[in-house]
Amino acid sequence: MIRTFVMYGTPEDPAAFTRHYNEIHIPLVRKMPRLLSCELSKGPAAIGSDGGEYHLVAILSYETHADMEAAMGSPEGQAAVADVANFASGGVTLVTGEYETV
Repeated sequence: MIRTFVMYGTPEDPAAFTRHYNEIHIPLVRKMPRLLSCELSKGPAAIGSDGGEYHLVAILSYETHADMEAAMGSPEGQAAVADVANFASGGVTLVTGEYETV
């Protein structure tokens, strides 16, 4: 399974971020073909023991790397990627990898 962790820094206007994310961005993401699931953190996510945090973390899951590439390369995926600049004023970090259950 391929997972992409999308980690959003604290935005300039958290209320506007949440509104845009829920009303515009998530509907775009849900339209992406071959996306198995999208999980969201409930509130901030801690960064280690130093006390830092991400405002929100989304985990996008795909069956294969080819599925992820197809999703991201689709018109729906391109629309979701382009939309990030409209609300992620705190920056965004992506981590993608292949994962297995042990």
